[in-house]
Amino acid sequence: MPDIIKVKDMTKDYGGGNGIFNMDFSVKQGEVFGIVGTNGSGKTTTLRHLMGFISPDSGSCSIMGMDCREKSAEIMKKVGYVPGEIDFPDVGSGISFLKIQAGLMGLRDFSRTDRLIDMFKIDVSAPLKRMSKGMKQKTALVCAFMGSPDIYLLDEPSTGLDPLMRDTLIELILEEKKRGATVVMSSHIFKEIDDTCDRVMFIENGRRLDIVDKAKYEAETPGIYRIGFMSQEDCERFVDSTSFRISRSNIQCRHADLVEDSGRVSEMMSELSDFRIRYMKYRPATLETLCSSELSSVK
Repeated sequence: MPDIIKVKDMTKDYGGGNGIFNMDFSVKQGEVFGIVGTNGSGKTTTLRHLMGFISPDSGSCSIMGMDCREKSAEIMKKVGYVPGEIDFPDVGSGISFLKIQAGLMGLRDFSRTDRLIDMFKIDVSAPLKRMSKGMKQKTALVCAFMGSPDIYLLDEPSTGLDPLMRDTLIELILEEKKRGATVVMSSHIFKEIDDTCDRVMFIENGRRLDIVDKAKYEAETPGIYRIGFMSQEDCERFVDSTSFRISRSNIQCRHADLVEDSGRVSEMMSELSDFRIRYMKYRPATLETLCSSELSSVK
């Protein structure tokens, strides 16, 4: 599939180490692309550049071949956007706002909007200014998705949502992915990233660390066995004697995390037979563990 979003050597230096620096990535048509990083790492700045709200000091970004700053008005017509901070205009109720947005989009059929309102359980008769943070977030999501755009730019889209509504959002993103829409999403909720994204970019201090293909990562990265021991002595003796790599251990809590080596399960069980075991839990590799590894490498 062709690249529909391109960011090339993009820099915005706010001084004091703040901003983004030589940001470089592309997103293919129909792909769900995640951006993960700590607060202040540059996620929102990157997405605001794609919306054309900010001009880079150097480098470039484009959507569908159009420069994001020069053609921002045209791009906005093709993009569903959820900002990191929701600040609605004072236009009365939620339904008044959505009807205004529908008019700007040229939407005459309100059936999809009604379906989204029902999905997210929104009281659209409530005044915007009195809505809770979660209700405002859900209203912003309805606004972004109701026009069925080909591209979505979602900045921490699940902020303020309860777990059930997060699952609803995940289902909606997967539904749009199946339709062929392209999604760029920043998030601190790893379940969203794991369940939806094809590739994930890790950033820190405004710089790209790595871009990970989720399918390749899941196939190649080992999982972890957490072993709980009956005594601190057993735990310490196992950690000191095992031939397996221990990623983490806590002698006081009597457990150790053993890195899975494919094909060595029988050998692992043989080693453990000499110890008194309380429990054994397998944890498959996740993007959260990879993120911890990526970010710790730059500390």
